[in-house]
Amino acid sequence: MTRVSTSSNFGVMTSNLMLAQVRQNEIGEQVSSQKIASDLKGYAKNAEMLTAMKSAQAKIDGFLDQTKLVSNRLDMQDTGIGQVADAAGDAREAIANALAAGNATTLMEQLQNAFGDAVRGLNTKSNGYYVFSGAKTDTPTTTATSMADLTAAPSTASLFQNDQYVTTNRIDESTTVKTGVLGDALGTDLFDAFKQIQAYVDANGAFSGNLTEAQTTFLKGTLSSFDSAQKGLTTAQGKNGLNQSRFEDAQTALQNQSDSLTVMIGGVVDVDMAEAVTRLQAAQLAVQASAQVFSTLQSSSLLNVLK
Repeated sequence: MTRVSTSSNFGVMTSNLMLAQVRQNEIGEQVSSQKIASDLKGYAKNAEMLTAMKSAQAKIDGFLDQTKLVSNRLDMQDTGIGQVADAAGDAREAIANALAAGNATTLMEQLQNAFGDAVRGLNTKSNGYYVFSGAKTDTPTTTATSMADLTAAPSTASLFQNDQYVTTNRIDESTTVKTGVLGDALGTDLFDAFKQIQAYVDANGAFSGNLTEAQTTFLKGTLSSFDSAQKGLTTAQGKNGLNQSRFEDAQTALQNQSDSLTVMIGGVVDVDMAEAVTRLQAAQLAVQASAQVFSTLQSSSLLNVLK
């Protein structure tokens, strides 16, 4: 005689089928997200360690983002200082060439061009902000536009708009470095060197044609001023370069720490995909088996026997 199922059989098989479906869904979500769980509750005893690692990584990533921004600004500072230093060298070379040739026909034009390069270097921007203006990042570092401004202004200092705030940045939790460079510190000596020439021109007329003995003597005396200004700019560029190196090294170290923490966190939260796929296939098979048994029980009823 055919066995007749009872309500308890249906209850058990219904429960088994539902549990198998829940298990299949859980493993399916793990395979889809490649994560063991979607919240800390799912990591049980590892939750506290996971929270600590994520907190440490967030702090490191914060320092990493900062070092990238600082490195970008240091790169722009290097470009700006280099441009001002090159302007000093170009002016010095123009004077030396005029002295060698005994002719200053194009000297003033060359000096004006060099001065313009110096002004552009001092007004260098990074992300829309003037890098040599201290805290006044929305204000041009210098208002000078031509050599005539040097003698028209009451003083060289009045041509610089930066304040005296020197930017400092943290490399890590324990190390702070002065990274800022101020425009007046960079440009005062060079502006004074150009001012000597402009003052001479204002008093004696522009250089043109062959040099007189007085002009020759004067120009020879200006060479040392440009040499001194260029030397100071080269030193400033070297100091900026050291900061660049420190922040590049820090960026590498911080990235390595962040990568290590990513691997460690992954060891806690990431699913072993090969194992998860195998478990998913087993769960799907369990659902199919439970469904098959449930279907068989449905056909094994008293009504079927009475027929």
